Amino acid sequence: MDMTRTAGRKMHELMSDLYPLCRSITGEGVRQTLAILQRYIPLEIHEVPSGTKVFDWTIPKEWNIRDAYVKDAHGKRIIDFHQSNLHVVSYSIPVNMKVLLEELRKHLFSLPDRPDWIPYRTSYYNETWGFCLSHRQLEALTEREYEVCIDATLDEGHLTYGEYVIPGESSDEVLISCHVCHPSLCNDNLSGIALATFLAAQLTRSPKPRYTYRFLFIPGTIGSITWLARNEMNVQRIKHGLVVTCVGDGGRFTYKKSRQSNAEIDRVALHVLKQSGYPYVSEDFFPYGYDERQYCSPGFNLPVGCLMRSPHGSFPEYHTSADNLDFVRPENLATSLDAYRQVIEVLEGNCTYLNLNPKCEPQLGRRGLYSTVGADPNHKLDQMALLWVLNLSDGVHSLLDISEAANQPFREVKRAADALERCGLLRKVEVVPTAPASG
Repeated sequence: MDMTRTAGRKMHELMSDLYPLCRSITGEGVRQTLAILQRYIPLEIHEVPSGTKVFDWTIPKEWNIRDAYVKDAHGKRIIDFHQSNLHVVSYSIPVNMKVLLEELRKHLFSLPDRPDWIPYRTSYYNETWGFCLSHRQLEALTEREYEVCIDATLDEGHLTYGEYVIPGESSDEVLISCHVCHPSLCNDNLSGIALATFLAAQLTRSPKPRYTYRFLFIPGTIGSITWLARNEMNVQRIKHGLVVTCVGDGGRFTYKKSRQSNAEIDRVALHVLKQSGYPYVSEDFFPYGYDERQYCSPGFNLPVGCLMRSPHGSFPEYHTSADNLDFVRPENLATSLDAYRQVIEVLEGNCTYLNLNPKCEPQLGRRGLYSTVGADPNHKLDQMALLWVLNLSDGVHSLLDISEAANQPFREVKRAADALERCGLLRKVEVVPTAPASG
């Protein structure tokens, strides 16, 4: 438990380092973010040139910003990019001019119902400009004319994303994907980045896994489309996947199912949440949200769900300046990381066995597997788990099937199966792994 709390605190510290950077779907903010992540895991950085066709989309021009402000007649910055990078509409074109208040208002965005918060707005594929500000700031604008400056560039460049692959015994893959395209927003962006980074680092330090794990740190929508377009011939290797986002708030867990609705990853995630005791809710797939909608598009239909806490748009702080470092708590990050680790534990351990002594119940007592009293609370193996595993290990039912039928935590069922296998009562039904790719 102490290790879990420590991980939560360290993830929050990583978020603090990333928080000031102005990220967008392209640009130096993304590169700086990935460079910081390389201190934790050996990310491979990919650069895809502007103008590259990726299915029905085109990689846009690269956007970078140095400064932006609105000044009053006295030269005072009343909107200042350096105070909050949310003040500028992401992808705003360069501007340097004086403008009347009537015209300026057409380019200003606020939240009347949250008068002290700054909204987050973008104009990725529409060349325009704008500022976001609190509604109190907007109401305070009374002068006739203002000086407006957005010192930015929108030029031919690249889309940048990070990728880290942990080889397993099989080339069948588990995909973990998060988006890196938001500026100073903590739950909807940085929490997913931090959790994915720490999960990857923990897997790196663990024994070689059964599956190969692929971690993607990509700009939302255009990033997953780009990755799929560049890897179309190999996506069949992805057997399970999760999109990581909104994992640092205090809301209950939410699992959004894959388009397949009953893929193994869907069953595993819901089993873990049910057995964990964490409050949770499940959602059927719908074609909106995060990058699961690209991975689950009908041309791919990959088994990719989304494990989060409060879904996008369901909390008032969403896409506002209130989604800050105070809103995301280390203890919530730690609990979310624990849920992800349990999902991986089930994916890694889920296999199928054959009962080698199927005619009636074998005598477990003489094998040291059964308490002579029959209900010894100090016995290290759960007796019902042993009986369920023996009964359903018919070469067809997996350990996950057995866990669901018995309403038992997967960990108990797996421990029972391991003990029975050691005693020669079970044999694992071997599934021939996909041959690892050369190179």
